[in-house]
Amino acid sequence: MFTHGDLQVAHVFVEHDEVTGVLDWSDAGPGDAHYDLACLTIGHHEHLADVVDGYGSEVDLEVIRGWWSMRCLLALRWLTEHGFDPAAPGCEIDVLRSQVARS
Repeated sequence: MFTHGDLQVAHVFVEHDEVTGVLDWSDAGPGDAHYDLACLTIGHHEHLADVVDGYGSEVDLEVIRGWWSMRCLLALRWLTEHGFDPAAPGCEIDVLRSQVARS
């Protein structure tokens, strides 16, 4: 399946509950659509049900949760290597903790 590869809220334009545009296709290519859904909803778990409803296809929520964890773990390394604090409030460690709490 063709995917965006880095789908984030900042890359999606919405007007009156309809998507009117999507930016930054530099990471696009073959991939798992669940990854795009995970990227779009990471840090916005409360909107997952709405995104899944709008997606219009069968979605495995456990796969999305797995992608959330994977993306956070990869970001932890990058943030640490570049001098950022992944333990800052709302950052990757908080997202990972929320995943453990849901288990």
